[in-house]
Amino acid sequence: MEKKKFYVNVGAGEISQEKYDNNEEFIIHATEDEVAILRDKFNLMHEAGIKTFFRAHVPIIPYHNDRSNDYYDDEMTQAYQMIYELGEAETKSHIEQMGILGDEHM
Repeated sequence: MEKKKFYVNVGAGEISQEKYDNNEEFIIHATEDEVAILRDKFNLMHEAGIKTFFRAHVPIIPYHNDRSNDYYDDEMTQAYQMIYELGEAETKSHIEQMGILGDEHM
């Protein structure tokens, strides 16, 4: 499959072939299949985020014992790993500066 250029905004969970507003947080080159996998990761992050929202309103469950927080963090790390692997040099540099992946993933 042919790789195409995509603009990615992790906070908004957005992947687009069109550049507009502030959607160029990261630029990747990916196949349609790779983009589908990344979109799935964003969807899973969103679902876990909803669960963490509800957990936050139950004070007897501490953050560090909440599976939905762990799941969200895992999916987010996997998404950033994928963006790093598919990203342009500037994207890779940005993620390296964030320090989200650690040295063993780059």
